[in-house]
Amino acid sequence: MLENFKKIYSPNFDTKKRKPKNIKFIIIHYTGMKKEKNAIKRLTNDNSKVSCHYFITYSGKTIKLVPDLYVSWHAGKSRWKRVKSLNFNSIGVEISNPGHDNNYVKFTNKQIKAISFLITQLKKKYNIQNKDILGHSDIAPDRKKDPGEKFPWKLMKKNNISIWHNVREIELNKLRNQVCTKLEERNFLYNLKKIGYRAKSKIKMIKAFQRRFRQKKISGKIDKECLTISISLIKQKKY
Repeated sequence: MLENFKKIYSPNFDTKKRKPKNIKFIIIHYTGMKKEKNAIKRLTNDNSKVSCHYFITYSGKTIKLVPDLYVSWHAGKSRWKRVKSLNFNSIGVEISNPGHDNNYVKFTNKQIKAISFLITQLKKKYNIQNKDILGHSDIAPDRKKDPGEKFPWKLMKKNNISIWHNVREIELNKLRNQVCTKLEERNFLYNLKKIGYRAKSKIKMIKAFQRRFRQKKISGKIDKECLTISISLIKQKKY
């Protein structure tokens, strides 16, 4: 099924093939550009030095830019747990969206349907775990915001292609903005590290977590809602 996608090949990849077992992560990005055609042009321009494996258009079409077994240049300086520079171990998926700097918009239903299908296929082919399907901001919180708080991670969990907490919405609403003790703040930061987050900026790391798991308020501040979500994720024993 993956072979049936339209192909517009990018020259921006490592020429040495990797083994299928090296592919352990899927990284989701948005393009962050106003015009879709310009985003494709940039990803296929050898002067840009950036690329991805798959590109999803506004209309929900999937374009293949780099074959899976070649390392595309999408993650940049990145880290997740003990893994650094995730390009070698990941498949990069770009979704057409103007991003935070260009009137960030909701992803279309057709885009969500397309990425759900794509990730389901990639999961099966490379035995990728749900916990290893990540956003660019998860692995590079000091630099990146994508795919951002409008990406429906909760829906991805329902489609069995991501993880999500199991705290009820009514409880979250009560905990939002409740101040944590210093000990609770340390516990939250410990949980972030256990989940996989690494960053120089504590605030940006917290915001990355919030964009992923507490999308209604991106404050960069620790409260009891964030702490409770992190505890729920840890209790799922996926980390």
